[in-house]
Amino acid sequence: MSTFAAIGFAVFILLLFVGIYLSLFGLPGTVIIFADVLVYAAVTGFDRIGFKIILALLFLSMIAEIMDFLLDMTGALSPLPSKIMFGVSVIGAAAGILILTPFFQGLGILGGFFLGCFAGILLVEFIRQSKLQAPFKASNRAILVMIGGKMIKGCISLAMIALSLANVYS
Repeated sequence: MSTFAAIGFAVFILLLFVGIYLSLFGLPGTVIIFADVLVYAAVTGFDRIGFKIILALLFLSMIAEIMDFLLDMTGALSPLPSKIMFGVSVIGAAAGILILTPFFQGLGILGGFFLGCFAGILLVEFIRQSKLQAPFKASNRAILVMIGGKMIKGCISLAMIALSLANVYS
């Protein structure tokens, strides 16, 4: 593998992690994952990742983003991103990777990254909610819908990454 190919592959993997991270903050992370895989497939001549995989990833991305949009319309809590939330989610991601990688190897890296980021976001949001007065607190339903929506979107992101990496490494 040439230096250029190694750098390109590293950027490919980093963008997959960026996609997971953005998905947790309500941004179109699955679209980033899809675009990253599409560009990688095009650069490699669709050698490892074919059109069926691309179509499957497009379908999963559309499902995730539509579901996220619909949940936002139903009144799910949308955490307000802050510097503290970004910092705590990065620390949570590092902790999740360190905890899950010895047990699950590659899947532990992805799963630990996702679960650690998610735990960091929830921790900051629960602390913020505890400081609010009763009329301004989010309802339990809104918090549960947010948790469920982020878990579903995150699991779809992880499935997209697992599908693409399984084809890259096969």
